[in-house]
Order: sequence, then structure tokens, then C-alpha cells
Amino acid sequence: SAPALEARPSGAGSSLCPGPHFLLPDTNLLLHQIDVLEDPVIKNVIVLQTVLQEVRNRSAPVYKRIRDMIQNPEKHFYSFTNEHHRETYIEQKRGETSNDRNDRAIRVAVNWYNEHLKKIEDEEKIQVIFLTNDRINKEKALEEGITAYTCEEYIKSLIANPELVDRLACVSDEGKEIESGKIIFPEHIPLSKLQQGIKSGIYLQGTYRASRENYLEATVWVHGDAEENREIIVQGLKHLNRAVHEDIVAVELLAKSEWVAPSSVVLQDDGQNEDDSENEEEKENILKTTVNKDMLRPTGKVVGIIKRNWRPYCGMLSKSQIKEARRHLFTPADRRIPRIRIETRQAETLEGQRIIVAIDGWPRNSRYPNGHFVKNLGSAGDKETETEVLLLEHDVPHQDFSQAVLSFLPKMPWSITEEDMKHREDLRHLNVCSVDPPGCTDIDDALHCREIENGNIEVGVHIADVSHFIRPGNALDEESVKRGTTVYLCEKRIDMVPELLSSNLCSLRSNVDRLAFSCIWEMNHKAEILKTRFTKSIINSKASLTYAEAQMRIDSATMNDEITTSLRGLNKLAKILKKKRIENGALTLSSPEVRFHIDSETHDPIDLQTKELKETNSMVEEFMLLANISVAQKIYDEFPEFALLRKHPAPPPSNYDILVKAAKSKASFYHNLEIKTDSAKALAESLDKAESPTFPYLNTLLRILTTRCMMQAVYFCSGMDNDFHHYGLASPIYTHFTSPIRRYADIIVHRLLAVAIGADSTYPELTDKHKLADMCKNLNYRHKMAQYAQRASVAFHTQLFFKTKGVVNEDAYILFVRKNAIVVLIPKYGLEGTVFFEEKDKPTPKLDYNNEVPSLTVEDTTLHIFDKVKVNITLDDSNIQHQKMRMVLVEPKV
Repeated sequence: SAPALEARPSGAGSSLCPGPHFLLPDTNLLLHQIDVLEDPVIKNVIVLQTVLQEVRNRSAPVYKRIRDMIQNPEKHFYSFTNEHHRETYIEQKRGETSNDRNDRAIRVAVNWYNEHLKKIEDEEKIQVIFLTNDRINKEKALEEGITAYTCEEYIKSLIANPELVDRLACVSDEGKEIESGKIIFPEHIPLSKLQQGIKSGIYLQGTYRASRENYLEATVWVHGDAEENREIIVQGLKHLNRAVHEDIVAVELLAKSEWVAPSSVVLQDDGQNEDDSENEEEKENILKTTVNKDMLRPTGKVVGIIKRNWRPYCGMLSKSQIKEARRHLFTPADRRIPRIRIETRQAETLEGQRIIVAIDGWPRNSRYPNGHFVKNLGSAGDKETETEVLLLEHDVPHQDFSQAVLSFLPKMPWSITEEDMKHREDLRHLNVCSVDPPGCTDIDDALHCREIENGNIEVGVHIADVSHFIRPGNALDEESVKRGTTVYLCEKRIDMVPELLSSNLCSLRSNVDRLAFSCIWEMNHKAEILKTRFTKSIINSKASLTYAEAQMRIDSATMNDEITTSLRGLNKLAKILKKKRIENGALTLSSPEVRFHIDSETHDPIDLQTKELKETNSMVEEFMLLANISVAQKIYDEFPEFALLRKHPAPPPSNYDILVKAAKSKASFYHNLEIKTDSAKALAESLDKAESPTFPYLNTLLRILTTRCMMQAVYFCSGMDNDFHHYGLASPIYTHFTSPIRRYADIIVHRLLAVAIGADSTYPELTDKHKLADMCKNLNYRHKMAQYAQRASVAFHTQLFFKTKGVVNEDAYILFVRKNAIVVLIPKYGLEGTVFFEEKDKPTPKLDYNNEVPSLTVEDTTLHIFDKVKVNITLDDSNIQHQKMRMVLVEPKV
């Protein structure tokens, strides 16, 4: 029999159908109204196989959300395989579209259910109610005697839960605009025509990237070969034609006479009302400044949308000024997303809250897209709320691990079995220790070093054997690859793998047996590698030390125990390895990393300090680099087509312009200051020479600036690429092997290495270079997002810190000069900020910008790159959603 027949629905109280009932939605309703259906109030829903299959083909994310609801026992969602049931399966008729056939199949199933439910002897009749927003389908259902409602009719009938109405997506009948009103935007060309146009070259397909600085401008990255990855500028409301950041769009190039230059104006959309089109036109005119011909770029207009990439957006409600209004504008936190119009009755309570809103559509006569309220996250400025916003906006998966994922963890109490010892060496007798930052619970790596009979030295790097616990393709593996990396925020860690593994079974803590993957070298005293071997192992770490503790042992005059001796041996070799690496042209770059001291009670940052690096930091780093290089070579030798490697491309020469100019501008003050950029080695050497006794911070500034010139390092699959070089490390090949607890790439590398040494079996996806290349793309994306999220977290904590600190004046150095501003770095806090010389409601000073020298003259004072200045720092929280550090120049006076 069909599911749900045994269950007695105690549905939400509906004024339309007060008796017990099941709901049976059609496909479009599930796709568009999933936010309402997820509400705990909505229970007893039957999802037909016909509907589920269609949803699966049309939207993977919605499909997953429905599967989760079906698995959640409290929701009472049932799936019914109507396509495999004798009495509900139907054939497609001649001349019937598959859409119409599916609609009919759904109605047949509703009828069948109702007939069945009549047979159940019961005091009260149980009904199945058909929910559809399709007018024709609803009319047919009513003709056939089926009770049918639109989603809105049903939700509005739930008198006890008026707040559900806010979560309804506003969907108009296709083709009809939501309300009358003058047409603002050109029509979108239908998909079939767009595809023909792209084939014939009339239109170009690309990814739409809105500008953060200027809401009337965007660029479209045309898809094609890497060589012709070109940008097209789109300017003005009508040309942007309702595209939203990250959509895949079709653009038509304009005639050369209409090409424009990227604007250097900052324009934020602050229009309060809908019909402010005069204001818009005024703003569009600002864009049309005269520019010289060289600045013009290919310019186009959006003619249609190939794929919408909308997601739920975080932000705040801008409550309408009209009394009793139900329609309000929502302002997203991400400035690249347009404002969204929503209907809500709870505007009073939502003011000052961070909320999530989804876009439903964007009619031609509406200045903004329409959407609906999804969820309230909490008060703006509140630490928990802001952390949640930060994670959502950077697309960091952070929900608790599901039961399905946790079910693949080992059962506690866990111990190492005979089976685990197969293909493993017992290295518990070695004096292994780990060295990490204080408070580290996810210890990935440990080291040992000892002299062997022949007078050489044996060094081992032992890495947590995470791939022993995470098996290919199960739910735990899929969740880990989706997350891709652990994300470290200022006072919170979003783990890639569940805590039982990350902080316990895979963490190489001292005095417990742990499974490891070991890379062991035999070296001579000149740190030259004579032999390398890899083995799965079992270790028992004798000490988990912090960098400071390890440093104290190395420096101690009295300590001579085995661990200390081992550390001294490692440190000695590490210094030789580092020297060799630098001779090869590896770069040591500086980034002003900041750590907060967090108050243990309030969890507020008390004071910030810039991280200091000890010799032991560098010691651990040298051996991690060496292990990564050794493993990279091994897996590439074994699997030339599908090794997962990491490369760091050399920057194009033009990237270094700013650095070379900065050095030139200072050369007259500091003799022999010259930065060479023809090779990594030349760059490294010229940076080392750029020292000045009178300006000790100069070298750090040059290194920080050099970091800004660099490209991003990325994962790639060896069979899909021929440039393997790692520029920053000056190594011909590199990968990530040493942090499998916090990076998924390392897990794949472990699996490849295990197959290479015969310690584990392979599986099809591991040797499929296209699948690996796709995985690398996701990992690169997750790593980039994690980095941005970490920066945003530091920025937020910096704001909290300055909120309590009040106004301060600090020394700063100029990093960049712009046309109307300077970017400064404040070493004390590792903080970067912009000093603007044009302010609203204040007279603009006379500005003269010189790009060649990098300098900006404000009235009569000339500011050069790297000049030391004094700035006044305050927190500007006039815009609660975009709080920012405000910096004003104190010295020199301008």
C-alpha cells in the first residue's frame, strides 16, 4: 500500500479544510515555495515520484532539501512511487506533452488516494488536498472533483500562523507582470533564441559580475578558452537589464562608438522609493565622463539570462516610510546584490535585525526584484548574528554534521585492532613530538629525528591518517569534500571533519597510540636526502609542545633529554634546508597577521598584537614543505595523469609595476634600493638587500607590497595541466600532504600515496582526471572563501575592539595612493584602512594625483607611497550594516 495511509494527519488548523488532511503539491509549487514547506508548521505532505523526479532534474539544492524533509520523522513527509504502482501509472496520450501527462499523473494519484482513504473506517473523513499555482491544472482538478488550492489560499487559511504568509514566494503567472506600471527594462530574449545567437556569434555568454563600488556598472566574463577570457563592461540600468551578480547571461556588444571606460566613481544605490527614475538618469550621466581613447573597453548590454545563480541573501530591512505599508525594501549585506522588494507584516520586529531574503523574480516594470522573507538571524552588531552572516555570505557550510555523516564515525571506545595493523609499521618506540600554536586541538603533524648506526640522520614527518577513517564515497567523505577546508575565525573553528576525528582520533596528541602516514628520510649532516620512504604507521607522541616551549628546550643549557636532542637536530637541519631554499629563489613574504587576545568572560577582543614568529615556526614549516615536495614527486611518478598537485603561477610582469615604482620613488633616500623582478630569485635577493638602518620598517613594507603582486596558489590535476611550478617556494612540483584534518586536498593525496605504496585500494573516481579537475575547482573556491571569511572575521573583531577603545591616533605607513585617497597600514594593529580626502558635505581639497611616482598632492602637501604618517582611527557605525573604520590624517596636516 502507499505510505501515509497508516498515518493519521493532525494537520495545522486550516479554515478552508478543518478536518484531518494530507497535502499533495505539484512540481512548481515545491520548487518555488520550499521555504514555506520547510516551516515546522507544515506537516503531512505526500511527495509523488513524478514530482520528485522533475524537481531533481530542475534543482539539485531543492531536491536535497526535500529528501532531508522526507527523512525527518517530525515532518511527516512521505514519498509515493506512483510511477511504479499499478493503479496510478499512466501512459502518455497521443498529442499530449510530457508536462500535461505529468500533471494528469499527479491528479490521478490524488484521486486514487482519496478513494483509498474513504475505505478506511473512521469517525472523521481524511482528505488529500492538491496544492498548485497552475491555473489550468487547478481548474481541471476541480472539474474532476479534487479539492485544490493555490499555495497562497492554503497558507492564508492557517489562521494560527499568520507569519507564514511572509515566507510565500511571490510568483506571477508567467508572462504577466505583477502590477501595471511603466516598463523600465527591455524584454529578455528566450533561451532557445539565445542559444542560437551564441552559436552564431551574435551574442556572447558569460558570468555577470556586479561592481561593489558602482551599482550602475558590471562586467561580464566571457566564457571561452583561457586565452580569450575577456571582460565586457556593462553600464546603466537598462543595459544591466535585471541581471544579478554571478548569473550566467548573454550579452550583445555595442557599436565601438558606444564603448565606455570603467568608471572611477563610487556610486551606492541609496534611492528610497521606487520611481526615482530622474535621480537614476542624473546618476547615469555622472558615468559619462570624457576619457581618452585608450581607456575605452568592449562594452555591451545584457539581452537575456541563461542561468540564474540566486542564493538566499543576508541583509537588513529598510522599513518603508509609508504608514501601515506591507511592502518594504531589503538591503543585502553584499553591495553587489540589488535591493529586493518584499511583503511583510512584521516590519516593526524586523527593524535592526539581520534577516535572510530570497529573490523570486524581477518583472520588467519593477525597479527592484521581488522576493520573500526566509528567516530572522538576530540583532545586527550582535556577535553570534554577525558570525552567522559572515559564514552565510561566504558560502561556508557550517550546519551541524547530520546523523547520516556521524553514522560513519568509529564507535567509541576506539582502539587499534589487528586488522588496522595490516600494511602498517609500528613506530611507537620513536621519540616523536608535535609543535603547534597554543591551544591547538587538531594536531595534524608530528616529527622525529635520530642518528642511525651509519652516522647519518633519520628524520620522520608523521601525519594523521585521516583517510583511514574517511572512506571514499560515504556520507562523511561527501560532507568533507563539500566543506573542503576547516575555517578558522577569530574565536570559532568550523571543522571540515567531525570533532571526534579532528580533536581526538586523528589528532596526534601525546601519550596515546595514533594511526599515522609517515614520510621518513635518511639525510647526511648537510641535510641532503639520501633515501626517502613512505609507510602507514602507528605512533605514540612523547610530547605536544607549543612553539614557545619547543624554543625554550632548544635554547636551554640544562635540558638534554631525547625529545630536546631531537628538536635540536631538527632545528639544525631546518636552517640548512631553509638556506638552500632561499638560494634557489624562494620568497619569504610578510603579511601583517593579527591575533586577538580574547576576554575569557565576555569573549570580546581585549588587545591586538601582531603575530611574532619564532625559529621553531620555521623549523616545522621546513619539514612540512619537504614532506609535501617528496610526496608530490612520488604520486606524480606513480600517477602522471591524475596526481592532485598545487601550483603557484609566476605573476605577469605588469603586476610588479606598483612595487618597482614604489622602490624607485624611495631610491633617492636609500641608496642602492632597486627591486628586480625578472625572476623569483632576483626578487628575493633584491628584497633582502633593501634594508635601511634609518627606516627599519621599509623592508616589511616592500614585502607586504610584494605579497599583493602575487597570484593565488591553486590545486590542479596533473593530467590536465602542464605548468607545475610553484613560484613562491621555487619548487618544480608541490602538493599538500601535511594537514588532512583541515584540508580535503590532503586526503586525496593520502589516498593516492596509499595506492602507490600498496597500503590501500584504489576506486574509480580517484583515477578520473575530469572528476579530479572538478574537485580541484571546488577546493580552490572553498579555500578562497575561507580566506575571505577569515579576513572578514578579523575586520569585525577589529571593529569590536575599537568600539570600546574610542578614538586613537596611531603611526601608519602609506601602502597605496589613489586619486582621492591613500591606503595606509598601521603596524601596531596590522590594520589597513583608507583615508578619503573627499567627504560628503565638506569642501573638496585640491587634489593632484601622480601615477608615475605614486604620489598624491593634497592642497600643498605631497604624500608619497611608504611615507610615515599619523592617523586618527574611529569606528563609523552610522550605517549599522556596513560599519567601517574611519581614518583621518593627523600628520602631516593637509
